Amino acid sequence: MNKPIKIALLAGGVGGAKMAEGFSALQNIELSIIGNIGDDDEFHGLRVSPDIDTITYTLSGIVNREQGWGIKNESLRALDMLKKLGNKTWMTLGDSDFGLHIYRTQRLLEGSKPSDIAKDIAKKLGVKAKIILPTDDKIRTLVKISEGWISFQEYFVKRKCIPKILDLKYSGIKKAKINLNAIKAIKVADLIVIAPSNPLASIKPIIDIPSFKKVLEDQRRKVIAVSPIISGKTVKGPASKMLKELGYKSNAFAALNFYKNICGNFVIDHSDKNFKDKFENCGLSCYMTNILMSSIEDKKSLAQTLIKIMLQ
Repeated sequence: MNKPIKIALLAGGVGGAKMAEGFSALQNIELSIIGNIGDDDEFHGLRVSPDIDTITYTLSGIVNREQGWGIKNESLRALDMLKKLGNKTWMTLGDSDFGLHIYRTQRLLEGSKPSDIAKDIAKKLGVKAKIILPTDDKIRTLVKISEGWISFQEYFVKRKCIPKILDLKYSGIKKAKINLNAIKAIKVADLIVIAPSNPLASIKPIIDIPSFKKVLEDQRRKVIAVSPIISGKTVKGPASKMLKELGYKSNAFAALNFYKNICGNFVIDHSDKNFKDKFENCGLSCYMTNILMSSIEDKKSLAQTLIKIMLQ
């Protein structure tokens, strides 16, 4: 038997979870996922990690497919009680979901590292891939709107991405230390993939950690990034709106341009073929395929295409 292909995936949100699912469905793959923690937050005294949980739930097979996040067949009895007691309940957390957040918070109070907790949760839920936090330090993505700075979850969930974004920052990132397991996963990988996740909300909170870009630059020839934008729009989430409001264009070239110093290989959708020359004129390799992941076959096909481009 051939030795497994080692893949390191930088991912966040539903797009990242779909890409992870595509690789996990293939044979002879050893997958490590370095997930976004920038949109972590505290609710009802509990630590919630939306992107990490979405990836974990997806790979464990218990995700709510209609939403793309949360747990299927979920009930909201705990949230209903909290609402009766006067708590703010705009962040929808189901009963089973609460169980995970209670476990995570209990472990944190006992002194466990967040990365160890994430690893243990994934293992207990039957996830074969390694889920790795980029850092054990606290990073928070903050959004500036007309009223001032708010958390990403308040912008995304409570305010439904309606306010205009004036600025964006990642609180705590300058002092954060990259996890050694994240460095190891990148260095030993045969292929490093930047998932079609929101570059501003999901990927930059990872790669802007001090020294993270240097680690990726050293492995640049192995890195490939998939566009989160198709025909000027995102499949899900506020990436397009965020790009426009922060002064960027909402297209595949602009979204992937954030990675030009750490990545020389880019994948865009066939519908964006007019950007291929723009990448290549910058000395970057650009490939075209179907990147819309509507089914498990789409996810597997994209994962296989990335492997074929880089390794075969």
